[in-house]
Formats: sequence, C-alpha cells, structure tokens
Amino acid sequence: MGGALALDAAWLFAALLVILIVAAASIAARRFLLERGGGTVECGLRKGSGSWRLGLASYQREELCWFRIFGLSMRPDEVFPQRDLTLVSRRPPSDAEAASLGPGMIVVECKLSQLSAPAPGDGAPGGAPASPGAPGGEIVELALGEAALTGLLSWLEAAPPGSHLDVAL
Repeated sequence: MGGALALDAAWLFAALLVILIVAAASIAARRFLLERGGGTVECGLRKGSGSWRLGLASYQREELCWFRIFGLSMRPDEVFPQRDLTLVSRRPPSDAEAASLGPGMIVVECKLSQLSAPAPGDGAPGGAPASPGAPGGEIVELALGEAALTGLLSWLEAAPPGSHLDVAL
C-alpha cells in the first residue's frame, strides 16, 4: 500500500512539473512572438488610482499596445492611439512603487485627450469615454526605463504633423 501511494505521489509530482514547464514555455514563446517585431519594451501601467500592472508596451505605427506580462493572449490589453496620447509629467517612483516596479524605472503621467480605443475583441464599438474625474481626458501612468522613455518620446514626436490637432481635415 505504501509503495502504491509513493508511486501515485511521484506521478502527481511529475504531472505538476510538466504543467509548470509547459506554462513557462508558453509565456516565454508569447514574449518572443511579441518582441520579434521590434519596438517592444517593459512597461508598467496604472490607470486612475489603481494598482500597478506589469507588462510590455509595443510601439505600432499609430498606437501604443500594452500587454500583461503574464498571459497567453496575443491581443493587447490596452491600446493607446498615438494622436491622443500626451505626456504630462515624469517623476521618479516612490519607494513603494519602486519595490513593485523594479529598479531604474521612471513614472510618466500621460493624458488621453480623446476617446481611447478598446483592445481588439473587447466588443465595444468605437472608444471608451474619458473618465469623468479627469478633465479633458483620462490620465494613465506608464513606468519605463530611461532608454524606453527616450523611445516613447521619439515615438510621440514622430506623429504626422497636425495629428494632435482637434481639427477635422
């Protein structure tokens, strides 16, 4: 009886180990696939007064796509149109923020001036309205490394002329 119990425990341990290896390989493969197109950086995200979420930001042609760090979906969790994203300020993280974000991060406060586009597949046509507590748009905070912040600033400045104007052409 004791030998059968030990054998069952060994099979259970082996199955658990295989599940963990498959999960780790899936997360690593997803990250590889997200990064292969270039323009992907580690980026924390906080909306409103919520908590920080760790993830990856990918610079696309006209939008910043944000993906959770641990997940299997290849669809972005948040999408920020380039023409609607405006840098408001930057600051070093507080001690509590630095503990959860990691060393060398800079917190950037951004304002979404228009309607922000939902992530693909959210089912909401158009955009989500700006939060009522933020006059003129929703405020989001991004936590980036120094090099990634330089890339974000360059990407924002590379927007086509007139794309930040509220004028219909």
